[in-house]
Amino acid sequence: MRLRAGRRVLPLALACSALFSAGVAQADAIGADQLSWHGKTASMHTNGDGSFVLHAPAGERRIAAQRFATHTASPLFDGLFAMAQDDLKHDSVSAIQDPAFDHGKPIPCECFKTGDRWPYVWTRDLSYSVDLALWRFDPARARQSLRFKLSEVREPSAPQGLYVMQDTGSGGSWPISTDRIVWFLGARHLLDDKAFADDVFRALKDTLSQDRLYVFDGTLGLYRGETSFLDWREQTYPDWTAKDVRYIGESFALSTNVLHYQALQQAASMAEQRYDASATDFRTQAEALKRAINTHFWRDDRGMYMSYIGPGAMPMDTYDLLGIALAVTSGVADEARAKQTLANYPAWPAGSPVIWPERKNQPIYHNRAIWPFVSAYSLRAAREVNDAPRIAHELDSMLRGAALSASNMENFELASQAVHVDEGPLSGPVVDSPAQLWSVGGYLDMVIGGVFGLGDEGRIEPKLPVSWMKTLFGDKPRITLDMGGRRITLVRPAKADGDLLVAAKQQRQGNETVVELKAIQSGAKPVRTDATLYAPAIPDAPEVKDTAKGWQVSFAGKGVLYVEGRRVGNIDGSLVVPKADARQCFQLTRLGEGGLESLPSAATCKGDEARLSGTGPWEWRAPRDGRFNVTLAYANDHGPINTGVTAAVKFLDVQCDGMAAQRLPVVMPHSEGTQRATSATFEARAGSTCHVSLEQGFNMSYLRHNAHYTGGQGGAGGPLNEASVEALLVAPLSDGKSAP
Repeated sequence: MRLRAGRRVLPLALACSALFSAGVAQADAIGADQLSWHGKTASMHTNGDGSFVLHAPAGERRIAAQRFATHTASPLFDGLFAMAQDDLKHDSVSAIQDPAFDHGKPIPCECFKTGDRWPYVWTRDLSYSVDLALWRFDPARARQSLRFKLSEVREPSAPQGLYVMQDTGSGGSWPISTDRIVWFLGARHLLDDKAFADDVFRALKDTLSQDRLYVFDGTLGLYRGETSFLDWREQTYPDWTAKDVRYIGESFALSTNVLHYQALQQAASMAEQRYDASATDFRTQAEALKRAINTHFWRDDRGMYMSYIGPGAMPMDTYDLLGIALAVTSGVADEARAKQTLANYPAWPAGSPVIWPERKNQPIYHNRAIWPFVSAYSLRAAREVNDAPRIAHELDSMLRGAALSASNMENFELASQAVHVDEGPLSGPVVDSPAQLWSVGGYLDMVIGGVFGLGDEGRIEPKLPVSWMKTLFGDKPRITLDMGGRRITLVRPAKADGDLLVAAKQQRQGNETVVELKAIQSGAKPVRTDATLYAPAIPDAPEVKDTAKGWQVSFAGKGVLYVEGRRVGNIDGSLVVPKADARQCFQLTRLGEGGLESLPSAATCKGDEARLSGTGPWEWRAPRDGRFNVTLAYANDHGPINTGVTAAVKFLDVQCDGMAAQRLPVVMPHSEGTQRATSATFEARAGSTCHVSLEQGFNMSYLRHNAHYTGGQGGAGGPLNEASVEALLVAPLSDGKSAP
């Protein structure tokens, strides 16, 4: 089946305004056997043998009868559930391939491929897909696919272990990108196989230990690294990170930290089952991380969790739906914050964007886009807090997207829910794949969990919007989900006074659970539709001049000034900041509509910094007592900024007179010319001499699996964990107090 490009649509803000002012009701556009949207129609025909025919703008699709089935008053709903299973069969392969591995030759693997355009196994795509639903449909293939992303170490000089792979990515992969920990989200459902469970526990301990060593920040109590899934840097981070990803490696992402929290909880539970002494430490670390997430990511003025925070915990006025949904479903968010953060996250008529606010100068991909798998996690979060309007909105969006495109697509443009919109250089989605694995998993979970209420542990808790009752029940008294050895039947209530249908009572009759529904009033707020669409433009790095009164910062506009990640205050023209006995780095955000802040400018730094040339070891004398920032000037040309496995990862061994040795991880990602490495902090006493040397660390090229990598250095040619170091850079840190 060939999908055609979508037509040109109204500018997004105008289109959304027109739809909402016209009073578009989500469920009204979805009938029992057809739906209409933006002048397009999709309809479903049922055949006597349990098969279906979908007529969609993308073409006709014939769908065979499937192993699991729903029996409702809606052929469209029943047929799309069958279509998702058909897509899953399409993604179930005996070999996988990618141009960057084994020179593009097929690699035997009874695995799930990632989608039509992604015929390989990628860690995060697979893990979210398995977590959403695939563990229910083919547990053996799910285990095999997950095993493919585990690896032992091929570098004999490095600590040995069993690790989850961070795929090729930003700056040469881990530890700039650090969301490989999501692997355990999928693996947790498949522990009934003892051999697999033993491997999971081993990999869990090894991977958590490694992340604790290299990416955990003891001051903030958080894990550093890129947002999970949102890995096209300039789409979601400041556009200047397109050429320098150090900032990403020094920042902290909500989603990635919540995933670490869940992994720590899982490690504690598995350790307790094995009477392993590490259980207490894992549980303590998890609870501490939960507190740190709530301390640093919650933004009171927005009533939401921020998508990420910058170095020094610099707050960002940017949000992402996956991170928020994971915070809710994991229990990181308490009930009050869970309800508030979901209620405040905006939506558009077609669905919920994966990020907000959008970026005006970026093409459609993560920017201005709906991703069905994220909508599935949003649906889970909405069910967690009985948010009936959000539940309905996500159900509508997921069903409509699948029906109109005749497949479970990777993503959609936000206003039109089209698979392509022509806007010149901003056209997109830039990449979009049919039968995308995590979209398939998301749709299957939407039916099984979102409509019929079957949870991971087998509990049945339907939370069905009343607005969906007519579509699913019609004149029928009941609807059924048939999962082979198990059936779930929902019985409609006599009256529907409310906005959410929940269980009144249920009883088991053989392999069938019959749930009688009742209507309740959820009390949830309507989906937020009044949000500003675009973030303000990112300002240039500030102009900072040395004056008698201090550092004078100039800005031709209204914004907010930050120094070392801490908010100084609003700026309108210029602002003077007192000098500190330390290097000070200044950043600006631009203020827009409703006080919305842009992403930050690049930094302008002032103040003394010692530069010790050479590759080390180095000797340096502390000018005063206190804390010092240390980094490296380096170049790493072993791969492009956006991919590879050869981010150089080292330790700085700092030994100052009269103090214990301090061992500090430092990362030198792929660069364009000479750049600064990630920084670290150490302490020294005035007048003491410090000896600093560089020691070898660990990167993804050390993993045995990457012997198959032929898309760049550090693969088939052997491990590579090096960069060209030019100098050691040391500067005193301020006392942490905000400038007046």
